[in-house]
Amino acid sequence: MKRILITGGAGFIAHHLVNKVLKETDWEVITLDRLDYSGNLNRLNDALQEFDDETKKRVKVVFHDLKAELNPLIRAEIGKVDYIAHLAAGSHVDRSIEYPMEFVLDNVVGTCNILEFAKHQKDNLERFIYFSTDEVFGPAPDGIKYKENDRYNSTNPYSASKAGGEELAVAYENTYGLPIYITHTMNVFGERQHPEKYIPMCIKRARDGEKITIHSDHSKTVAGSRHYIHAEDVADAVMFLFDKDVKELEWGGAKCPKFNIVGAEEIDNYELAKMIAEAQGKELNYEYVDFHSSRPGHDLRYALDGNKMAEMGWVPSKSVRERIEEVVNWTLENDRWLVSE
Repeated sequence: MKRILITGGAGFIAHHLVNKVLKETDWEVITLDRLDYSGNLNRLNDALQEFDDETKKRVKVVFHDLKAELNPLIRAEIGKVDYIAHLAAGSHVDRSIEYPMEFVLDNVVGTCNILEFAKHQKDNLERFIYFSTDEVFGPAPDGIKYKENDRYNSTNPYSASKAGGEELAVAYENTYGLPIYITHTMNVFGERQHPEKYIPMCIKRARDGEKITIHSDHSKTVAGSRHYIHAEDVADAVMFLFDKDVKELEWGGAKCPKFNIVGAEEIDNYELAKMIAEAQGKELNYEYVDFHSSRPGHDLRYALDGNKMAEMGWVPSKSVRERIEEVVNWTLENDRWLVSE
C-alpha cells in the first residue's frame, strides 16, 4: 500500500486533498500539522465524516511545527512514504505584512526542514510536490498571463517567502536528485474555508444584507480580478500530477518542473460578489474601494497561463458559477464555518 505525507493536512486546501486521496486510492495518509489559525482538526474531522471507520483508520495525524527540524521520533512516527505534498504554509498576505519573519520561518525554514526529511526518503520517494502561489509573479497587466518559468516579482513578504521556498525545492532537486514538482495555484475557494477569506465573507454579508466591499483601482471603476478555483479541482490536479513523469526539458525549462493550476475563467470581484448574492436570491449591496490605499502589498490583478496543464490533459471539472453555487449552498447549510473560532 502506498503512503502519502500531506503537510498542513488540517488546513483548507490540504484537507480537500486528504479527502480526494481517500476517495480515489487505497493509500495511507499521514498529515503533519502544528494546528493554528489556518489548521483546524475540526475541519479535517468534518470532512472525514462521509467515510466508514475502516477508511478513517487510513488517516494518521502527526503534530509538529516545521519551523523545527523533524527529530528522530517524528521521523519514526511518519515512517516511509511514497509521496509528499507540502502545503503547510503561512498564507495570509495581511499577516505577512505585519509579521514578515514568521512567514520566512514558516515558508522558507519550514520548507527546508521538510526537504531534509524528503532527502532521507529518497530511495522510495516517487514524488514531492511543493505548493506555491500565483503571487510570486506579482501583478499581471491587462492581457498578460504568466507562464510557469516567467520572472518572479514578489510584492509582499508572503509571496517572497513562497518564492524562497521554491528556490530551495529547485536546489534540492538539482543537488540531491529529489523528484520535485512545483505548482502555482491562485485564489482557491471551497467548503470549510477560513471565514476571513473573501468568498466566505461575501456569503455571510450577502446573507445578512450587509454591504460587500469590492476592491478596485484608484478610479473606483475597475474591480480586481482573479482566476478562482475550487479546492477539489486543485486536489484533482495534484492527483493528476502524481501520475505523470514530466521532464521539464521537454517544456524548455530546467529541472524541477513547474505547473500552473488555474481556474476555468478569469472573473472580477464585482461579478464574483454578484454571483454569490444571486445564488442566495439577493440583490448585491456593494461599494468600490481603492484597492492599493486600503490593502498595501496586494495587487489588483493576478493571472496565470494554464495551457501547460491543459496540453497534458487536465482542466477544471466545472465552471466557476457552478462551483460558487455549490459552495454557497453548502456554506449556508453549514453556517458554523462562517464564524471565526
